[in-house]
Amino acid sequence: MNSGLPTISIVIPTINEEANIGPLLDNLEGLGAEEIIVADGGSTDSTAAIAGRRARVVHSPANRGLQMNEGARVAGGGILLFLHADVRLGAGSLDRVRQAMRDGGAPGGCFDIRYEGEDAAARAFTVINRWRRALGVFYGDAGIFSRRRVFEELGGYRPYPVLEDYEFARRLRKTGKLALLDEPIHVSNRRWRNSSIPGTLWSWFWIQGLYLAGVSPERLARMYRNVR
Repeated sequence: MNSGLPTISIVIPTINEEANIGPLLDNLEGLGAEEIIVADGGSTDSTAAIAGRRARVVHSPANRGLQMNEGARVAGGGILLFLHADVRLGAGSLDRVRQAMRDGGAPGGCFDIRYEGEDAAARAFTVINRWRRALGVFYGDAGIFSRRRVFEELGGYRPYPVLEDYEFARRLRKTGKLALLDEPIHVSNRRWRNSSIPGTLWSWFWIQGLYLAGVSPERLARMYRNVR
C-alpha cells in the first residue's frame, strides 16, 4: 500500500506504561503502521502483556538507550521511528515521514511537539520546543526518526541513564539536513503535572547545560530523577 516508499519500523521503549501503551497502539494502527516493536525494560505491570497482543515485544535491561537499540536490532524497516509511550501522532504523519525520507534525502528528523492541554503552560512549552527545534535542539518526545543505515553508522543510542536522545540527535544533525516536519506529535503533560513547571524547566535547560559543560550523564541522572 506504500509502493515506492520506504517502510517504517516504530520502536517504543517502555517501563510500566500500561495506561498509555494501548491508546498509542490504537493511534499507530489507525495510521497504518507497518511494524511496531515495544522494547520493554522490565515492566512490573501489564505493559508487556497488552503490547504483546498487538505488537512485537522485545526485552532489555531498564535503560532507554539499550531498549531502543534492541528494538532497532530486530526491526525490518528502512526507517526507524522512536516514540515515547505517552505520545500520539497526527493524521498523515507516517506518510509524511515516508515522503520526506524518499524525496528529500534527509538522514532523519522529528515532528512538531504539541503538549496536551489548553492551559498557558502547555502553550508556552509548545512554543519553547518549537524555538529550540529551529536551533537544532530536540529530544525523544519529538519522535526522532532515522534511516536504518544512518542509525547503524552512528552506532545507535548511547547507554546513558539520561540525555541519550539529546546526544543521539546531536550526532544525527551532523549527518545532513534533517526533516523537521510540521506534522504534530501530541505529548502528555505528565512531566510538569508530576513534578512542577520550574522542575521541568530545570531538566530542560540546566541539565542540558551541565551536560554540555562536561558533567557526566551518570551524575546528571541523580538530579534528573529528583525533578520527575
